[in-house]
Amino acid sequence: MDVLQHASPDHAHQDSRPQPPLRALVITGSVGAGHNGAATELVRRLAAHGIEATYRDYLDALPRRYRRLLRDGYAFSATRAPWAFDWLFRSEERDSTVRALTMRLCRLACRELARWLGQEYDVVVTTFPFAAQSLGMLKEDGTLTAPAVCYLTDPAPHRLWVHPRLDAHLTVTQATAAEGSARYGVPMTAAGPLAPEVFGTPVDPADRRALRAELGVPADRRMALLVTGSMGLGDVMASVRAVRAAPGTVPVVLCGRNQRLRQRVAGLPGVVALGWRDDVPRLMSAADVLVHNAGGLSLTEALVAGLPAVSYEVLSGHGRANAATLARAGLAPWPRTPAGLAEALAEQTARGRVRLPVVPAHQQAAHVVAELARRRRDEGRGVHVAAPVRRRLPRPWRRQVDATAPNASSHKPS
Repeated sequence: MDVLQHASPDHAHQDSRPQPPLRALVITGSVGAGHNGAATELVRRLAAHGIEATYRDYLDALPRRYRRLLRDGYAFSATRAPWAFDWLFRSEERDSTVRALTMRLCRLACRELARWLGQEYDVVVTTFPFAAQSLGMLKEDGTLTAPAVCYLTDPAPHRLWVHPRLDAHLTVTQATAAEGSARYGVPMTAAGPLAPEVFGTPVDPADRRALRAELGVPADRRMALLVTGSMGLGDVMASVRAVRAAPGTVPVVLCGRNQRLRQRVAGLPGVVALGWRDDVPRLMSAADVLVHNAGGLSLTEALVAGLPAVSYEVLSGHGRANAATLARAGLAPWPRTPAGLAEALAEQTARGRVRLPVVPAHQQAAHVVAELARRRRDEGRGVHVAAPVRRRLPRPWRRQVDATAPNASSHKPS
């Protein structure tokens, strides 16, 4: 269903009695910081549309042991067992034992989600793929009748993000929307980045010079900002050494909350090691190029800032898939060698700042979500969430996907 075509611009109610404010539930997932960042920005933007939004963490709907499995398992496998993480990621794309176990996990969350949804919400949105599956199950079962939306934070679409019973699938870029729609047969719409508008502020030359001087980056050197996510995952040291070897380049590394990584990076000469920072917009204004390994929130923020980016030493699974999508779309090259990285850094720096095309206001995520909520209210049916069901929930959506299709190109050298 195309929510953009069916949204009605006229929201006047025949009933003159004061109407309660529209309410939205935004469900994130605290695995890394990217899903949370997008959810937080969506809540802020919905407020500007007059929507009262509540923010909840999907992991809180799971038993404690599964919360640890998702958080710790992700960090461990992505860094210590990348081959296993890649296998798990690819296994989710087809009907497999791995996918069946994941769907069982998503079913476990349904009862608690149904309890959350019993608070009269007009629309539900998630920025976390597991929650997309659970919400789809609740829609299939009839437990949830409010509109449900999934906002994909990753550049590469994946089957975990997709459920045919959801009312809308929104993406950051048109490249993601086109790729996802073609692969899964579910309409996706480019809704633009969910990143604070401050990232789009024009660069202040004086502030740029001052921050570079504070960091110790000479004016005649290229500043490469390396981002490693909130947990500092991946083979960061290899990336730092490769960036440092590129002629005329100073690596400035954001190590997130990984203090051990920061200490290791700080031990390398000619490298600036930083921990968790709240001035990332300033850092992106001071930088000449971004180097990322996951394609997460920092990459989205760089797109808003117009900061050219390069994918390097990417994480297995979603990192490789995201890098492949970004490279195909011409948004960030994906070199595989130090020599290729040096060339890409020079080319991207010379390219200069190029911002993403602005998504029309009526297609932006907050507007789409607000329109769904208003249309629901205008239909006069209210929001109904049935009591949590006792019976077993129906089998999840099953769709055969060519095992080679999802990210075949992301696993081949260029």
